[in-house]
Amino acid sequence: MNEYLLRAATCSSDYCFPNKLYEKKILTFVTNQNPTDAMAWYYLGILWYDKKQYEQAKDCYEKSIELDGTFPTVYRNLALYYFNKAHDGDRAKALMEKAFACDNSDARILLELDQLYKKLNVDFQHRLRLLENYLELAEKRDDLYIEYITLLNLAGRYEEAYNCLMEHRFHPWEGGEGKVTEQYVFSLLQMAKRTLYNEKATVEEFKSAVILLQKAKVYPENLGEGKLMQATDNHIDYYLGCLYERIGDKENAKQCYQKAAIGKFELGTAMYYNDQPADRYLFYGLAKQKLGDTSEANQIFNQLCDFGLSHSEDEVKIDYFAVSLPDFLIFDDDLTKRNQIHSIYLSALGAVGLKDYDTARKLYRNILEKECAHQGVHLYHDLFYSIGNIND
Repeated sequence: MNEYLLRAATCSSDYCFPNKLYEKKILTFVTNQNPTDAMAWYYLGILWYDKKQYEQAKDCYEKSIELDGTFPTVYRNLALYYFNKAHDGDRAKALMEKAFACDNSDARILLELDQLYKKLNVDFQHRLRLLENYLELAEKRDDLYIEYITLLNLAGRYEEAYNCLMEHRFHPWEGGEGKVTEQYVFSLLQMAKRTLYNEKATVEEFKSAVILLQKAKVYPENLGEGKLMQATDNHIDYYLGCLYERIGDKENAKQCYQKAAIGKFELGTAMYYNDQPADRYLFYGLAKQKLGDTSEANQIFNQLCDFGLSHSEDEVKIDYFAVSLPDFLIFDDDLTKRNQIHSIYLSALGAVGLKDYDTARKLYRNILEKECAHQGVHLYHDLFYSIGNIND
């Protein structure tokens, strides 16, 4: 056999992405001359996938694995085929797990495995345990480390999440807009609310909680991102008002509710990072309620319910001129399903505002069944279980 074919089979695969038609001829020649060259089958699979010949790509990847079952990237590529093209999530999961088992020092594969777990609605505690086991690896990538911090927040470990945020310097990345600052606010808001609902909390503890919420309005430089001009703090101002009420400071409470009742809102799918979060509209209404404007508050809550009901069956597509999406999309996203969950969430928030707690609880659980790591449901757990006196 030609010595160059043998040497080619052992060359590094780094930065090798065949995509030209003449390269197809070369790789076909190689696989004919040396059919035991696992890397040649892998490269040919890449080329076929690039040309949208997915079944041929799959066959090449599987042939490569048959010849050499130790190369992680071929498992990873085959997982993409099974999830995105064959729509077989279980098979994709097994392949991604095998890819990481082949090389558990690859932060990119760990990120993709975690993202696949998220798509498949794997228990977020399982995801957290995985990242904790490979924490040094997770820290190497901002996009992976913020997933770890997000999971800490979901698990109720707010102080740990906050400390991780403050001890790390983040850098902007495509698709990561708003993710770091969201977790910063999440951790501070939850720590403050823990004091708010503590019947034994002292005035000094309430004042400390006020400071936490005031900090949540200003993003530290190390987070790598500032606040959008159109961003509002209705949720923070509302909870500040609640804290001042607990302290007995009615004047400051009223001022905070007045701030929370300011803004222009347009309900939508909230697909992009610069879309106004729908929950801000709820707090706008709750603040109106606190200020005695029950009529407008109920109108807002009904709008949330009506929008959720009327748009739950919409088919959603990405706008060609859209800004960056808020997720890492190596695995295809079901935008229609995401819209359905968002619509249920809007209806749930509206039901809370209207004090229809039976409906709110039903919708709350429906969301968690579909997406156990839903940020809004975990962040505003108190709306469903404390304000409404809902018992699980």
